[in-house]
Amino acid sequence: MVDVRMPQLGESVLEGTVSRWLVREGDFVKREQPLLEVATDKADTEIPAPIAGRVARIAVAEGTVVAKEGLLCQIDETAQGEAQPAAQSPAAAAPAEPRPAAPAPGSNGHEESARPLSSPSTKKLALEAGVDLRNVQGTGDRGRITHDDVMRAAHGEPTPAAQPAAAPQPAGGASQAAELSQLIQASGGFVPPVPGVGFGAYKVPPYTPKPGDKVVPFSRRRRITADHMVYSKVTSPHVVTVAEVDLHETSKLREAHKDEFKKAGASLTFLSFICAAAVRALREHPEFNARVLENSYVVLRDVNLGVAVDTPGGLIVPSIKHADELSLRGIARSIDELAGRARSGKITADDLANTTFTVSNPGLKGNLFGGAIISQPNVGILRMGEIKKRVVVVTKDKEDSIAIHPVMFLALSYDHRIIDGVLANSFLWRVTDILTRGEFEV
Repeated sequence: MVDVRMPQLGESVLEGTVSRWLVREGDFVKREQPLLEVATDKADTEIPAPIAGRVARIAVAEGTVVAKEGLLCQIDETAQGEAQPAAQSPAAAAPAEPRPAAPAPGSNGHEESARPLSSPSTKKLALEAGVDLRNVQGTGDRGRITHDDVMRAAHGEPTPAAQPAAAPQPAGGASQAAELSQLIQASGGFVPPVPGVGFGAYKVPPYTPKPGDKVVPFSRRRRITADHMVYSKVTSPHVVTVAEVDLHETSKLREAHKDEFKKAGASLTFLSFICAAAVRALREHPEFNARVLENSYVVLRDVNLGVAVDTPGGLIVPSIKHADELSLRGIARSIDELAGRARSGKITADDLANTTFTVSNPGLKGNLFGGAIISQPNVGILRMGEIKKRVVVVTKDKEDSIAIHPVMFLALSYDHRIIDGVLANSFLWRVTDILTRGEFEV
């Protein structure tokens, strides 16, 4: 019997969620045949069979969070038979009696499963409202009881249809976060505002369903994105500075070489030029290629430039690894390749890991400018505005004249914990200077 365990799905990925089984117990599979799909906060991945044989046991149900090296299923390599096609129905793929993942060492599985899933602030709210959490049906992620659930119970309102509860997350990050929250509150430390509930004396009125309203549950990616954005705004003191960029020289360079790049299989876009300029500025201002630690910060050696890509499943940020070692053509090809794989669902966890700085492009239907939220644990993000033809003053031989040039606003969001205004302005000025002069080797 061969155990199939959760692999390491990326350098920074320590667990994954079983999103869909592609086989059933009793199915015969070929070597390398996909067994299941696993979702992480980085990407979705298929796990193949390491050997041919019969699926003797499926150890975890769909929706279960499994740590690295956790048991997924067992394959009997001595069984003889013909490999079956992948299961079509997610419901049929789940085992009839799923066995929950074993609790992490040091935790009490019975106590965790018997206790309603809720945060310390939810328990506090329930206590103040006189609500017994054991009688409340949770509608949050994994059946978690939310503040809205407590308020509905307190007012005797009906509970909306809840999503099926998945197996609880293994003890670890979630339990540590809960313990940390309890310690902060117990010590009289800062208690942040609670979404959907309020802060201090201010309370958000509970939502009352009305005809015509449409409740749209968060997708997994939207939930991760939302949590990331809130964490970033709470953690990093954001400052935004904006520069106006005359793209006349860069535009002429693009027009002269875009057909050449196209024949070579690369798109010479303005995004490519801005990424190349940003990479050069990062090498000249290495403090922007950094991350903050507890009582220090580290200036990173590798420049891995994240490029925001809009996909059918939402925005993701794959990164161009060692971007400072690439030419303009290499950066252009990398952008095309990453964007293509991201939109076709072929992106990997490692593609999304270890980004050190990000460039965000709002697309063709952009706007004047906008301050983007920093992608953690980076300390800066550069956001493009829309490119429009504008009247500009051109100085030549000490004489001023008026011309019509393509102009764009670049907005730099930076973490004021380690980046001061002088450094930020110098970095953005350098990016602007490179683009204004068209200083690129094509």
